[in-house]
Amino acid sequence: MTGQTTNHLPATLVATAALLCALLVPSFARPQAKAPKACQEDNYRQFDFWIGTWDVLLPDGSKAGENRIESIASGCALQESWKGRGGFSGSSLNSYDSSDRKWHQTWVDSTGGRLELAGGLEAGAMILSASAPDPQKPNVKVTQRISWSVNGDGSVRQFWQSSEDGGKTWATVFDGRYVRKNP
Repeated sequence: MTGQTTNHLPATLVATAALLCALLVPSFARPQAKAPKACQEDNYRQFDFWIGTWDVLLPDGSKAGENRIESIASGCALQESWKGRGGFSGSSLNSYDSSDRKWHQTWVDSTGGRLELAGGLEAGAMILSASAPDPQKPNVKVTQRISWSVNGDGSVRQFWQSSEDGGKTWATVFDGRYVRKNP
């Protein structure tokens, strides 16, 4: 009996090992297909000109704040980290959505402000906009439009406008010139 039990266990182990090899070896033996890299289309690179660490200046040359824009999520999004005068801060997440072929930005700031924008590259400028009711003015819908464009000297202009009459007239909310900080 002892001989039969001893012979039976190794045979079971050998059979189990053979079965595992039969199941596993083909998956290791054949070349594994690499997962395609996401976010590699040119559309995902359209806003890369904004990546960097910047001093942001107002039209009169005074400093409005500092901004750091970095590529995150393997190049699928841009993260903005803003520090303005007086302790004001904010952050945005920017990403291209291939399903609607638009860029989207979600902005939140230290005052509780939130802004959701969408748009894309137009004539060399990234233009994102949105329309929403004004919480302080009943029955008024405010359109926000922000553009980012590269200047000849490599700086970037961010120009933010708002309209309360459907785009007939525009008021400037912010006009900033991003000057790259030295590395």
